[in-house]
Amino acid sequence: MRSLIAMYQRIGLVPLIIIGLILGVLIGWLAPSVGIALGLLGTLFVGALKAVAPILVFVLVMAAISQHRSGNEVYVKPVLIMYMFGTFLAALTAVGASFLFPTELVLVNATVEQVPPANLKEVLTNLLMNLVANPVNAIAEANYIGILAWAIIIGFALRQASDTARTVVGDFANAISQVVKWVIALAPFGILGLVANTVAETGFASLAGYARILMVLVGCMVFIALVANPIIVLLKTGKNPYPLVFTCLRESGITAFFTRSSAANIPVNMNLARKLGLHEDTYSVTIPLGATINMAGAAITINVLTLAAAHTIGIEVSFASALLLSLVATISACGASGVAGGSLLLIPLAASLFSIPNDIAMQVVAIGFIIGVIQDSAETALNSSTDVLFTAAADPKYAR
Repeated sequence: MRSLIAMYQRIGLVPLIIIGLILGVLIGWLAPSVGIALGLLGTLFVGALKAVAPILVFVLVMAAISQHRSGNEVYVKPVLIMYMFGTFLAALTAVGASFLFPTELVLVNATVEQVPPANLKEVLTNLLMNLVANPVNAIAEANYIGILAWAIIIGFALRQASDTARTVVGDFANAISQVVKWVIALAPFGILGLVANTVAETGFASLAGYARILMVLVGCMVFIALVANPIIVLLKTGKNPYPLVFTCLRESGITAFFTRSSAANIPVNMNLARKLGLHEDTYSVTIPLGATINMAGAAITINVLTLAAAHTIGIEVSFASALLLSLVATISACGASGVAGGSLLLIPLAASLFSIPNDIAMQVVAIGFIIGVIQDSAETALNSSTDVLFTAAADPKYAR
């Protein structure tokens, strides 16, 4: 058994994930019934990540702040600036792509059960209420804004505690980090199950009718990942950004693509930040915060589908209106994780800027759920990998 574990570790996690991905595609295609059965592996893997992530964030942030010493600089502010600027740039990119490649949608009459927020005030109110949520409920419900708020408050309180108490908190944080490493080591099996189940159930045939809108959505996300984000990192670090960009996409983006959950990918990103040697006081805050407010992919989804709806029913969108839409999408995207259904349920809010009827907007949301197997996967991969990328760019190891 030890020799098998040693061989498993020697091969490396990323090669094993790629092997799992290929096997998953083949099994889902050639033996759909087996692929569906293997879906349990994916469900267990994502479930384990989601279960450990809230505890990991709470304990790591609390430990980092409680043991922080004066004079040890943290780099949260520049990361937050990059988060907001990157999200706004993504929103503008989506507007430009929608004007260059206008898309008409074949509307569907599917029913969407979730209720979207009525206005921007409701989104921001939900976000603020999450700050003051009961800490136990925040951990149980994976409310990362609430988890961060309480972890920071308790961390500052623990700075007045004895050395023994702070050592216990630090040891507990190390123990949770070890559990995360064990879960992440099983990623190849989880990816195999997720891919096999997806290919077996959809075969991607149902997506053919929405190929154009998917190309616009994914094209925008690829542009942000491979052009816009590297430019931001270059301006911040003064160095070739692509080695760091490709590392983040490979070790964070691939996992996020298949888990389709920024929350589930927090442990993966924490582990990657540790491997990159980043400042723990910084990444223990910015990575869980990024999973909540760094939503370039969500801004793209909101804008592209909203403007497609406008084009479908013949509404002319002016430059000023498109700029306003980008601002609304940037702010709304920050609250996407606090709304059931994420970015898709913010489309009716954005559509209201152009007086698009709510029944049309909800049909567009239904289309979003149909193409979600690609759209949501690509969106999550962009969002989650960018969390680590911008955190690294602000770290002294990379920043100039």
